[in-house]
Amino acid sequence: MTHAGAMGDSFALDDIAHTIQLAMAPCFLLTAIGAILNMLTGRLGRVVDRSRWIEQNFTAKDDPRHGHQVQQLRWIDERMRHANRALVLCTISAVLICIVIAGLFTAVLFDLALAQPIAIVFVLAMLLLIVGLGIFLYEVRIAVHATRIQDELLERDDR
Repeated sequence: MTHAGAMGDSFALDDIAHTIQLAMAPCFLLTAIGAILNMLTGRLGRVVDRSRWIEQNFTAKDDPRHGHQVQQLRWIDERMRHANRALVLCTISAVLICIVIAGLFTAVLFDLALAQPIAIVFVLAMLLLIVGLGIFLYEVRIAVHATRIQDELLERDDR
């Protein structure tokens, strides 16, 4: 945008100030996605640590604990795949949010009509985030199922 004189500079500053206001919501969303990514990487790290511990303490096929260890490793493998998928989708969503923010400023700076492409990228980012969170919920269900405590260890009185 080229404007002559002080009036033009003031107008350009007003445009930039308004764009900064518009970019705040996606910036907050980006912060939230960052927290989600942090949580997902933490979960993935714990799952990897658990698999390494089981591998180091793996028993022979004739050991009574062997079947349980194999089942645990299968659940861990499934959890790692789902956590990784969720991590990838949420990361792509964050990148798309960054593109939305850059697009907002690009549209103002170069006086481009980018409203529709920016909206499409934002919707795509939200869809990827939704799918990533859905996959995360599935990973949590696997974790809960895999860590069920045996009833006899709970020493419940109602039995």
